[in-house]
Amino acid sequence: MKKKIILITGTNSGFGWLAANSCAAMGQKVYATMRNTKSRNGDKAKLLEHQTNIEVLDVDVTNGKSVNDAVATIIKKEGRIDVVVNNAGLYVTGIAETFTEGDLEKVMDVDVIGPWRVIRAALPQMRKQEEGLVINISSVAGRFSFPFQTVYNGAKFAIEGLTEGLHEVRPLGVDVVMIQPGAFPTEIWGKIGIGSDTSVLAGYGDLAKVPEQIGAGVKQMFENMKPDPQLVADAIVALINTPKGKRPLRTVVDPTTGSFSETANRQIKEQFENFMTAFGMKEMLN
Repeated sequence: MKKKIILITGTNSGFGWLAANSCAAMGQKVYATMRNTKSRNGDKAKLLEHQTNIEVLDVDVTNGKSVNDAVATIIKKEGRIDVVVNNAGLYVTGIAETFTEGDLEKVMDVDVIGPWRVIRAALPQMRKQEEGLVINISSVAGRFSFPFQTVYNGAKFAIEGLTEGLHEVRPLGVDVVMIQPGAFPTEIWGKIGIGSDTSVLAGYGDLAKVPEQIGAGVKQMFENMKPDPQLVADAIVALINTPKGKRPLRTVVDPTTGSFSETANRQIKEQFENFMTAFGMKEMLN
């Protein structure tokens, strides 16, 4: 099997860290990207660089030049880029009204525009190759908008829309798919963002306490059920190993909350395929 050239964002922790190691372990060449490789994430960068088949690049997905330079570096060295895994992201929670325009822009810049920068940088080479795979890390929160993480939900809804709409590149040999993880105990829970306008909280009374209560409930769920984040890395590997054109648009990885996302996905898939067929785009489904 030909070694694939894989770019993964947000590899300093969580799903990205596990995916980088898992892909490298199966013999693929991984370009693991993160910010601050010489400072805050220096130790993580060194650990990855010591692994066979991994090269670390310092990339900020909110900076177009940083993204374009990284993709250009990979193509210059390897002559191709086969897989992009858009994993880097921010998780935010709290009363929606506390999020200012600036707060919203920051989340969308990382969670939506960031992946779009990477996709646009990689697509020309993938189209030239007539083969490529983009895996976007969405969430079950991209299917249902849960109260008290409204802004995060909105970002994941946007990723769902971008991914689904990119059926338009399938006839050119490029698959764009997504993984919908549930909640997993990764480092993201230690970096939760909140809205900056706390002055509105007084007007919410006891409701202002709910996000903290939800957090305590999630922590208890992790202790009881122990969901393994390696399952998401395994799903990434499985999609990479699936033949072109056979990859499902959505892959749910959610051992904690059951199959409600899968049920919704099946129903939407049926109607989506009917729509595509009715408008003469059935060939884009395969």
